[in-house]
Amino acid sequence: MSIKWDLDWDGDRVGFLVEEAAFAGLQQGAEHLLQVSRTRVPLEEGTLERSGVASADRASLTAAVSYDTVYACRQHEELTWRHAPGRTAKYLEGPANEEAGTIGEIIAAAIRRRTA
Repeated sequence: MSIKWDLDWDGDRVGFLVEEAAFAGLQQGAEHLLQVSRTRVPLEEGTLERSGVASADRASLTAAVSYDTVYACRQHEELTWRHAPGRTAKYLEGPANEEAGTIGEIIAAAIRRRTA
């Protein structure tokens, strides 16, 4: 007994759907990291916290979170400065390391939703 069947594989379409879903997941993951890091940004007037931005590049399938004040880098790296409770140096690095698994799941979930 033999079974015969035909399969029409549209690899280009599948590749496009996965890439689109991965990009959406990257955007969502970057937004998640931005929200978590904003809870730790040293806070005096809120300027640093408000300067945070999540961005993603479709062509390279990369995402980034950045803070844009003249003192953002120094605030991030200066471990000896004192901050309000819950606010800290390494306000982006810490959450990036801690949330890596969650961000990976956000990206994977976006791909699963789109390709299911």
